[in-house]
Amino acid sequence: MVKLADERMLEVQFTDDAISVSLRDGRVITMPLVWYPRLLDATATQRKNWKIAGSGYGIHWPDIDEDLSTEGLLRGTPALGRRFFEVDQQAPCVGGPLSKSAKGGAPQLL
Repeated sequence: MVKLADERMLEVQFTDDAISVSLRDGRVITMPLVWYPRLLDATATQRKNWKIAGSGYGIHWPDIDEDLSTEGLLRGTPALGRRFFEVDQQAPCVGGPLSKSAKGGAPQLL
C-alpha cells in the first residue's frame, strides 16, 4: 500500500541558524534562518509563538506578522525582504553607472 504525502505542518523547531518544520507524513524541512529575516530578528519567545494556519498548510507568527507555507518551504523559496534587496547606490551597475536626465527624465546609461 502506498502512503500518500501529507504536506500539512505538525511541528516547528529552531536552532541558532535554522528552522525545521515537521510534516504529518514524516518529512522534515530544514531551511537557513537567514532566509527569513523576520524570524531571524525575532526573539526566542516570538519564535515559539506560532500557530498552524491555512488548514495545516501554513504557519503564522502573530507577534512578528510572518507566514510560511509548506509549498514555499518545499520549493526552497526564501522570504526575501529589504535586507536582500538593499542596493549600494555607489556601486556600478551592469552596463555602467546611471545618470538622471537634467530635465528629470528617466535614468540613462553613461
